[in-house]
Amino acid sequence: MNLADKIHRLAQYKGLLKDNLMGIEKEGLRVSRKGGLSQAPHPRAFGCALTHENITTDFSESLIEMVTPPMHSADEMLLFLSNTQQYLYHHLPKDQNFWPASMPCVIRGETYIPIAQYGSSNLGMMKTVYRRGLAYRYGSVMQTIAGIHFNYSFSQNFFGQYHLLMASNKTLVNFTNSCYMGLTRNVVRYGWMIPYLFGASPAVCKSFLKGYHQHSLIAFNDSTLYEPYATSLRMGDIGYQNLREDEAGVKANYNSLSHYIHSLKAGMSTPCAEYEKIGVKKGDKYQQLNANILQIENEYYATVRPKPLFLPNKKPLDNLDDNGISYIELRSLDINSLLPLGIDIAQVHFLEAFLLFCLLKDSPAIATREQFDIDNNDQLVAHEGRQPNLMLKNLSKPTPLKNWGNALITEIAQCGQLLGADYQTQVLEIGKRFDNPSRTPSAQVLEMMRAKNQGFFDYTNTFASLYQKAFLNRKIDKSHFDYLDRQAQLSCQKQQQIEIDDKLDFDEFLGRYFLNKNTYNHE
Repeated sequence: MNLADKIHRLAQYKGLLKDNLMGIEKEGLRVSRKGGLSQAPHPRAFGCALTHENITTDFSESLIEMVTPPMHSADEMLLFLSNTQQYLYHHLPKDQNFWPASMPCVIRGETYIPIAQYGSSNLGMMKTVYRRGLAYRYGSVMQTIAGIHFNYSFSQNFFGQYHLLMASNKTLVNFTNSCYMGLTRNVVRYGWMIPYLFGASPAVCKSFLKGYHQHSLIAFNDSTLYEPYATSLRMGDIGYQNLREDEAGVKANYNSLSHYIHSLKAGMSTPCAEYEKIGVKKGDKYQQLNANILQIENEYYATVRPKPLFLPNKKPLDNLDDNGISYIELRSLDINSLLPLGIDIAQVHFLEAFLLFCLLKDSPAIATREQFDIDNNDQLVAHEGRQPNLMLKNLSKPTPLKNWGNALITEIAQCGQLLGADYQTQVLEIGKRFDNPSRTPSAQVLEMMRAKNQGFFDYTNTFASLYQKAFLNRKIDKSHFDYLDRQAQLSCQKQQQIEIDDKLDFDEFLGRYFLNKNTYNHE
């Protein structure tokens, strides 16, 4: 059954798509008044990062992460995010602000990036040691890059009807897993669209690349480096990458759920000579969790991940193996400094339609040759995406990005019809960026920097001040602020209880973690 037939036959069941769930995880750096990375600990007003459900930290004490719960609509999800971001502004110390871009502010070297702390429990120490390992392996500077993760799941009622429609002889659980893995492969296949359409990091502060010996960026001004046609340097070869893992033979395999699990477990169990030189411990201090290619599965950076529902006593891959996929995490979204939240309703609606397209579109296994082309497409779009007449490889055939993009937009818009008339309209409007690259966020960022004669830091800092003032002057939602106050208090009670309940020393805890299938989840 082709895509058009599926859309036609699903039209009578489109109401089931209203039960889909979505959520956002948005990262952002706390910066000092002078524009550098804040050296202050995670503010006490935000509670305890180990156990807070909505405000936590990522790599650094200075890298805040806001998390919305799963919600049924983009409007309510963005409202929750907006109210939470407003809460941050109201509770930040007076000499701090929130950085509204993916690429970081002025960085003064590795020693100025405080690694996140999570208390004295074994679980908290494990999270900190994992991050310390990332710093030794890749450097701390790369870990200051921020992004937006979009989580999405299709309702069980929808999958039940889709299962009948496709007349599958698989169990509903296996059918659902197979559909999600097919979706994931298509996100990998067509994911170059996301940096092109929404990438907002074409430039970076020179301090970010201090110490890099090789890169393709050129000077924008005395303080800024950029690439003229870049869309998302965050997704390019100076940003998140798995080059070391790839060279060591570890590559996530999305051709089935079992392939995916096996490929990551292979990385987690294969020693790496380079990391063995770092050492697991120096004296009594852990440098990293282990010396394998991957300390844990999350170390493998991926633009998309199939995810299980969280269970507190299971590692994520074991949970995936036992209970299957519950949702998809899309991780390739830049923070758009032109938007107060870094994302808006039109973009969320596009992403919903895109993920529905990726679910319904046929999704054959990805062979080695296609994966090579996918990797090249991703790098080309990140660094040169707006270059006129840029060619990508589609099934080994050179294809103009513009033509391929417009063809995909047509299909995504058709899928958008199942979600609502406004979805189709918004997909088509965003799709105009393929014919007019100047409408992309990356082009608009560079245009405004030139118009204001500002480098990356001064340009972004202007928006940081603008958004801080706007959020502080806006009427607050008292019920949301009260909710987050309670969450802060509850999170510290939970962390304290975890610390009280610890019965093992850290060596034994870590040994059991990597030996046992059932253990406390770390991330």
